[in-house]
Amino acid sequence: MSEKVYDYDPAEALENPEAIAIFLTDALETGDPAYIAKAMGVVDRAKGMTQLAHEIGLSREQLYRSFSEQGNPTLKTLLAVMHACGVNLKVQPHKPAA
Repeated sequence: MSEKVYDYDPAEALENPEAIAIFLTDALETGDPAYIAKAMGVVDRAKGMTQLAHEIGLSREQLYRSFSEQGNPTLKTLLAVMHACGVNLKVQPHKPAA
């Protein structure tokens, strides 16, 4: 019996600010800058790159570059994208490893 492999795009599941917040919280908890940037890129695609770029005053190319695995977005860009997606950055105390 052969198994079918389906393409899955997590951006399709990010339909509202609550889903985006959960997705980004998980990404931020990894502490991996490349993974976080890539996750932000997924959020950007969920929102729509063209619309998002227009909302925050950047080009689509700048967004793609900033939020790729090799990207290094500025704090200003990160906060602008998060605001446009209806989410905020939250800080909480670090939990020590068990």
